[in-house]
Amino acid sequence: MVSPRKRSAVPLLQLREVTKSFGPVAAVRGVSFSLQAGRVHALVGENGAGKSTIVKMLAGVHQPDTGGIELDGRPARLGGPAAARDAGIAVIYQEPTLFPDLSVAENIFMGRQPTARFGRVDRAALRAATARLFERLGVAVDPERQARGLSIADQQLVEIAKALSVDARVFVMDEPTAALSGVEVERLFAVVRGLCERGAAVLFISHRFDEVFSLCDHITVLRDGAWVSTDPTADVTPDTVVRRMVGRDVAALFPKEDTEPGETVLEVRGLGRAGVFEDVGFSVRAGEIVALAGLVGAGRSEVVRAVFGVDRYDAGEVRVAGRRLPPGSPARAMAAGIALVPEDRRQQGLVMELSIERNATLTRLRRLTRFGLLTGGGERRSAAEWADRLQVRYGRLADPVATLSGGNQQKVVLAKWLATGPRVLIVDEPTRGIDVGTKAEVHRTMSRLAGEGLAVLMVSSELPEVLGMADRVLVMREGRITAGLSRREATEESVMFAATGQAGAVA
Repeated sequence: MVSPRKRSAVPLLQLREVTKSFGPVAAVRGVSFSLQAGRVHALVGENGAGKSTIVKMLAGVHQPDTGGIELDGRPARLGGPAAARDAGIAVIYQEPTLFPDLSVAENIFMGRQPTARFGRVDRAALRAATARLFERLGVAVDPERQARGLSIADQQLVEIAKALSVDARVFVMDEPTAALSGVEVERLFAVVRGLCERGAAVLFISHRFDEVFSLCDHITVLRDGAWVSTDPTADVTPDTVVRRMVGRDVAALFPKEDTEPGETVLEVRGLGRAGVFEDVGFSVRAGEIVALAGLVGAGRSEVVRAVFGVDRYDAGEVRVAGRRLPPGSPARAMAAGIALVPEDRRQQGLVMELSIERNATLTRLRRLTRFGLLTGGGERRSAAEWADRLQVRYGRLADPVATLSGGNQQKVVLAKWLATGPRVLIVDEPTRGIDVGTKAEVHRTMSRLAGEGLAVLMVSSELPEVLGMADRVLVMREGRITAGLSRREATEESVMFAATGQAGAVA
């Protein structure tokens, strides 16, 4: 273990014993670590470990109560976002905030556009300057393209180009890959390595250990707001990091209970949608967790959306407890006992401006009304009951759901659907973007629900999650199911063989 306070070289940026409290709650307690030029440094920890507070201190949103931040060995006071930007610090968030109706170039040089005679914007110079930035990054993005149509990956590249345009030297990346495909992640990593080759320092925050270990040079672990360790990545293993983060072994992340499956609850026969998926058939029994695995673009999410009725299908049928479900009707699917926890909880699972209690009861509002009026007491009692059962950590139920951490937001989505008393629970990427400790809680909930007789259909891109939680694994490739594997047959090799179309998969 290497203490960050004993480095001999002058770091580009250093935190020295920083603390930050909000009322009686100490969010960060005496944290120290340093960022070296030309290196990627990972910051990991559970939700609530203090990562977001440190990001906001580096962004100038919060100032430390005690301790300090140094740049090039000299004290720096980041009194606001503008001061942080002027100091050469750029923060790239998971969900960039661009002006959607402006072009890429206009977003990058907002308020700093090159001008020609009479103060008019020099559009040719604007395009050329933007093109040079993307050339430095080694990516192709059209400077004239409107920001509204950009993918999350391209929006992040625009934010990085914006940071380069003001000569940023420290890049803070907060969960930048949570919404990216594998190809997009690799492109982002190439950009990050290019930044380091030019002398920048990168602070990388992620819950995905495979990314942390493939990209980062050092790893700092936080727990409960305090510094635990800083090590060269080569000197630690994922198991070591998990134990330091949560105080338990990796095996505890997948608390799968053995169950005896009952009768078939969900049956999908010959489901097809032109150009998306074809001849998809499977069943899920009561008390069973079935995983849909495969590479991004294999058609997994599209299948479960069709099963729930969000998307229509051209062929096949869906049956719940033996009864055929009419296609294209989420309301009929809910009435039949199906619940869908979507992949994108913020856009599809929650109304971020509404309270925690309202979000937790959206699926039961009709049952909670009397004479056509919603009773606040009933809504509050229902939300409090499910928040307690799922161990949601919150301040007040009346607070906006946007104030919760990602893991607790996911629990609210689960609460909303479990309150309907479903027979089939479909969960699409149930632990995307949440920390390892909260993952264990979500996994424990899924296992308990299966033990109570619920049929669970899970879509996951994380192989450890698939192997750790599923009783059976169905592997999809290019819109078809290419393998059905029992828990004993499912290994990383057998799943990847089937997902990539290589020989060796179990038929």
